[in-house]
Amino acid sequence: MSADDKISNKAQEMKGKVKQGVGDVTGDEELRAEGQADESKGKLKQAGERVKDAAKNVKDAFKD
Repeated sequence: MSADDKISNKAQEMKGKVKQGVGDVTGDEELRAEGQADESKGKLKQAGERVKDAAKNVKDAFKD
């Protein structure tokens, strides 16, 4: 996973957490739900990148 992807995915996850917090404090359920969605998307992207990295490592192991 490239550093840019890691940063972008983590930023999306953190943005979601902030939105959730603001939604909780203000009682804005829509904002809270949007925050949950953003956080989930960030985590899902990170998981996908880890799978790609693992597949690349397996592929590289068989090259040697």
